[in-house]
Amino acid sequence: MTTNQSGGIKFDKSKADIDGDAVGRDKNIYYGTPTPHRKAELPNQPYFFGREEELETIKDALAPENRSWGALIDGPGGIGKTALAIRAGHLAPEENFKTKIFLSAKVRDLTPQGEEKLEDFMLPNYIALLSELARELGEDDIAKIPENERANTVRRILSDRHALIIIDNLETFTETERKRVFQFLGRLPSSCKAIVTSRRRTDVAAEIIRLERLTPSAAMQLIERLAKNNELLRQASPSDKRHLYEAANGNPLMIEWIVGQIGRKGSQCRTVDEACKLIEAAPNKEGNDPLEYIFGDLLGTFTGSETAVLAALTHFTRPASIKWIADISNLSENVAQTALEDLRDRAVVASDTQSQSFLLYPLAATFLRHKRPEIVAQTAQRLTDRVYALVLENGYENFERYPTLEAEWETIATALPLFLQGENRRLQDVCDALNNFLNFSGRWDERLALSQQAEEKAVAAKDLNSAGWRAYHTGYVYYLRGQAGEVLTCAASATVHWQDEGGREKAFAIQLRGLGHWMENNYPAAIEAYQESLKIRRALSPESEDVAIGLNDLAGVERLSKDYNAAERNYREALRIAKKVNYREGVAYMTGNLAVLALNRKRWVEAETLAREALELAQKVGRQELIASDCSRIAKSLARQGRKAEGLPYAKRAVEIFEKLKSPNLKWAREVLRECEEAK
Repeated sequence: MTTNQSGGIKFDKSKADIDGDAVGRDKNIYYGTPTPHRKAELPNQPYFFGREEELETIKDALAPENRSWGALIDGPGGIGKTALAIRAGHLAPEENFKTKIFLSAKVRDLTPQGEEKLEDFMLPNYIALLSELARELGEDDIAKIPENERANTVRRILSDRHALIIIDNLETFTETERKRVFQFLGRLPSSCKAIVTSRRRTDVAAEIIRLERLTPSAAMQLIERLAKNNELLRQASPSDKRHLYEAANGNPLMIEWIVGQIGRKGSQCRTVDEACKLIEAAPNKEGNDPLEYIFGDLLGTFTGSETAVLAALTHFTRPASIKWIADISNLSENVAQTALEDLRDRAVVASDTQSQSFLLYPLAATFLRHKRPEIVAQTAQRLTDRVYALVLENGYENFERYPTLEAEWETIATALPLFLQGENRRLQDVCDALNNFLNFSGRWDERLALSQQAEEKAVAAKDLNSAGWRAYHTGYVYYLRGQAGEVLTCAASATVHWQDEGGREKAFAIQLRGLGHWMENNYPAAIEAYQESLKIRRALSPESEDVAIGLNDLAGVERLSKDYNAAERNYREALRIAKKVNYREGVAYMTGNLAVLALNRKRWVEAETLAREALELAQKVGRQELIASDCSRIAKSLARQGRKAEGLPYAKRAVEIFEKLKSPNLKWAREVLRECEEAK
């Protein structure tokens, strides 16, 4: 709303979008010269979805008994602040607010074709806003009053009115002008209330609402509403619509812009996927860049420290600690914290309630990568350098240091995609360092994805030795998941990668093949493979970790074949060698395997003793799968001794861990749990 040269007032009576930043808005309609004491109108709002909790909060803030002046809605651009304010205005009771006034400081709109300036429809400063408010209240001669008297004049006019004032897009004012607006609102008569929207957070005597993205259900309602006027969108599948929501990060303005590209004249987009890709490709040939509309006005306001922490945050998809942000930004923690809190107040980043961890909104991250690629690359290098040193120092078989990796896992996970994009040697070093940790902590999905992608990287770099190890570790994850066919496929891949390698690699490829045969219950083929692999290992070194592993594998198949004497002989020989070479993980799982053998022989007391010993060893090395297995073994042995109640806590712990791991051993653990529960 604004005035023309004769003092007439224009109201936007056209379709307002979910954000209030209309896409495809019609021309404003002229309503003529205002009359005194008229009942002003809010913009029409043909649809609105979600935000029930926020509407309830604003309702309470506007209640006559509430001592504040109203509500401040802040949040990132396009998130729906204007729409929420208008909706709350429409819902405000007429008996409390006979006059409802909408004032906008908005300077530009976003249409499907791009950004449009609103030079004829905006309030540039505090005095202009006061003057417009006075005209809305019927005081057309406000311009004749000295500027320093206008605030009190308007306040006196409001003293006998019950008015709701909505001030939109206040962030376009300077800081001094914004303070003057809030000072004015702080002196409103008790019969009046206000709702203010801004991209900047300010501490004011009002209810402050930080607006986040639309919920999936509200976004789907918006998308279905938009589909009424877009045939191609109507044809989209539910998964396409979900992709639209995710690509827009729940930002309603971005949802509308993306939809506006589908089938638009001059646009090549015919599907949701094609339209979503335009965000990453922006600006296009038309200069149509929605991210520039949402974030462009902020770019020039960032200090060097703010730009540095933002560049660091572009790499994180989950909240990052100040320690890591400061380290990657090359700033002190105090400087980083100040910059982050300032950015939070401008709705560029989100933080936890204690302001100890921060997250950059995904669309802002995309925008920054476009606009500041150099500094984003610098922070990526610092991040990978620090994570590289961290995993090499605390990984491999340094079990006692795994808590450090656990504490820093979110940062490590953030760096992994960067390693995959970088130099092959560093990537393979990281894989080697993390393999045991990922296995022990039950991060099988992460280990699988990393191994598969690193294998491709190694092949491209002609690093076939590393490619073979990545195939082997991929196969081992499939073994943990009980997928025999995939294990054999990985064994074949490792064999191809290692065809020119020495005996050790060949032995591991054969061992993996034997593991696949064992899973398929082809015990003769498994025994043959294990014996072949063991022969190669013994030729390299009669007593080594590899030989202990080979003996343990062979004993496992002999146990399943019910050759218990041979199985015990090889288990104990494997355990002896593991202890001799200080293979701590092997000592833990080989002791557990002897407990399984005792269970097979129905030697319940012996099984309990061995399983308890194995559990203590497994807990020291931290391998979750072994801990769960040993708990089930203890529970089983206790149940068979008639001590089911005593075994119940162990059975429950095993099920809990196996559920988390999504292990095929879960079925067996549940059977043990049911047996122990019979004691109740």
